[in-house]
Amino acid sequence: MSKIEELTKNLVIPAIEENNFELVDVEYKKEGNNWYLRVYIDKDGGITLDDCQIISEYLSEKLDEVDPIENSYILEVSSPGIDRPLKTKKDYDKFKGNLVEVSLYQSIDKKKKYEGELVGLIDSKVVISDKGIQREFDIKNVSLVKPVIKF
Repeated sequence: MSKIEELTKNLVIPAIEENNFELVDVEYKKEGNNWYLRVYIDKDGGITLDDCQIISEYLSEKLDEVDPIENSYILEVSSPGIDRPLKTKKDYDKFKGNLVEVSLYQSIDKKKKYEGELVGLIDSKVVISDKGIQREFDIKNVSLVKPVIKF
């Protein structure tokens, strides 16, 4: 996590806790000519536009006070979406039993993507069950785990 992401996380936590939200992720990155500071929040039952506005206004005021970012940027506060990446132990617990896709940095058996039912995050390993076969992936080799959405 960059210094700006860490600072943003620390600034927004009081408002997150006060509103019984969950801070899913903070990212600060350049896309094209613009810098984006994105804050992803969630809560039981899902996030509304009003929820995003509460956090956006609070965080905007705090960022103006501290002024940690030299260049101009776009602040976005949103829900992580239904295909949100799993990042925390809480995420892995929440999605246990669901179908997930695991993307790897280095291939195993000539594959970099695996799909299966999430067993969990156990001893620093992402564990899935694929057609009765349990597979374990060292978290250091996992680039992304996200739910598989089938319509």
